[in-house]
Amino acid sequence: MMGAMAFRELTPVAFLERAAAVFGDRPAVVDGNLRYTYREFWARAQRLAGLLAESGIRPGDRVAVLAPNTHVLLEAHYGVPLAGAVLVALNTRLAAPEIGYILEHSGARLVVVDTEYRPLLEQALDHIDDRPEVVDSQRYGSLLEATRPHRTDVADERSLLSINYTSGTTGRPKGVMYHHRGAYLQALAMAYHAKLDTSSRYLWTLPMFHTNGWCFPWAVTAAGGVHHCLRKVSAEEVWRAVHAEGVTHFCAAPTVLAMLADYSGATAPARPVRVFTGGAPPWPALLEHMGALGIDVRHLYGLTETFGPAVVCEWQPEWDDLPADQRARLVARQGIANVVAEPVRVVDTEGEDVPSDGRTPGEILLRGNDVMLGYYRDDEATAAATIDGWFRSGDLGVRHPDGYVELRDRIKDVIVSGGENIASVEVENALTEHPDVLEAGVVGTAHPKWGEVPVAFVALRAGASADERELIDFVRERIAPFKAPHRVNFSELPKTSTGKLQKNVLRQWSAQPGHGPPSPE
Repeated sequence: MMGAMAFRELTPVAFLERAAAVFGDRPAVVDGNLRYTYREFWARAQRLAGLLAESGIRPGDRVAVLAPNTHVLLEAHYGVPLAGAVLVALNTRLAAPEIGYILEHSGARLVVVDTEYRPLLEQALDHIDDRPEVVDSQRYGSLLEATRPHRTDVADERSLLSINYTSGTTGRPKGVMYHHRGAYLQALAMAYHAKLDTSSRYLWTLPMFHTNGWCFPWAVTAAGGVHHCLRKVSAEEVWRAVHAEGVTHFCAAPTVLAMLADYSGATAPARPVRVFTGGAPPWPALLEHMGALGIDVRHLYGLTETFGPAVVCEWQPEWDDLPADQRARLVARQGIANVVAEPVRVVDTEGEDVPSDGRTPGEILLRGNDVMLGYYRDDEATAAATIDGWFRSGDLGVRHPDGYVELRDRIKDVIVSGGENIASVEVENALTEHPDVLEAGVVGTAHPKWGEVPVAFVALRAGASADERELIDFVRERIAPFKAPHRVNFSELPKTSTGKLQKNVLRQWSAQPGHGPPSPE
């Protein structure tokens, strides 16, 4: 009896139940002309759970959602776990074969799809044998109205809440398993660091399919703020929402911030807007520019495997009086562990912690309640990502004397473009499928808008005649278009004496004028 009195399983769904009781008549969701309160939000989530239960979904079953940042995907973050099921939010930017692979690998039994993406889903279903049931967003609203509420209580807070798929260095998406406890605590951390409250109006610029929107679908609700859904991100619409809707918070990759900074109609709002950025290090000049526009940018660091931001660049009051350029350099660092995370380690190749000198590099290790359960159906990958009870980030960083961590390079050959990860091996595999291509190497190079973009170096077969445009189009037909190389260079590829491709040389070449190998003297 004492145990029952002193312990309850943690789940982020509880935030909505509480919000319905405390903030029942307050606005909860704005999605175009659709607006409803927290009491209505809670009712809709329970009816979605009922719809899933009536469709034969049982606890533990996987339910996929292919939709942009609309109320449908937001409600799924509550309705799916209320049915006891596991949410699989699908990246709308992926190609049909990639979506098909995720549906098959996850074993999704039902897919809720936005009408705009129905053709993409149908193409994806052509790649799998076991077709799941499909609920189109055109029928979604009427189906909810005709369905009775339902809920399944969480029996184990470390049970599976969602699976977020991310491309690893092998190019095959890996399913990162989130548990209820981690999402609950991470949501509280985000609400705390973002300083969310009932006056907050959060704009959905960050895709909810990306690490469950850094757990903000639950964080905003915990604070009783308003979710402003955004189907497509544009500078005009974001600035309109800031000024006309009174948006106070949003999250975005540095590329989105650059787009907002360059917008001709950008003007500072009446009160500062707090923004979290991550996915790639923001450049100090961008942070300084955004600050001048009334956008208070805070830098975060994390991975899909850490429920999003495990590290935050916590602002120190002593920084207030520093010159703007110096402040920008400080906030461009990744920072320290968030309020629910374990302290971050930076270790050398022997597993020893590096000195806090801001110079000695090491691999960033993380652990704690906001770290994944592992990779779904992939024990080998889970073991490879773990060392002595710590998660290996695969990122190189340094620790400064004040304890703040700063990234210096990536161990993995992953290209971060617009906040999305691109596995270079995946692009290389697509290129080498072309009959004219003998071998290929892909690296990332700096880009003013996207942060990084893929650049390819290709060796053609003897007598082959494929050109740059042909190869780029060839890749775009096979994988998500945003992963395709922005430039293709034709040359013999540099290799070590053992025949290993020298990607460090390719990176040097990509920085040369013309993005290719230097001309012979």
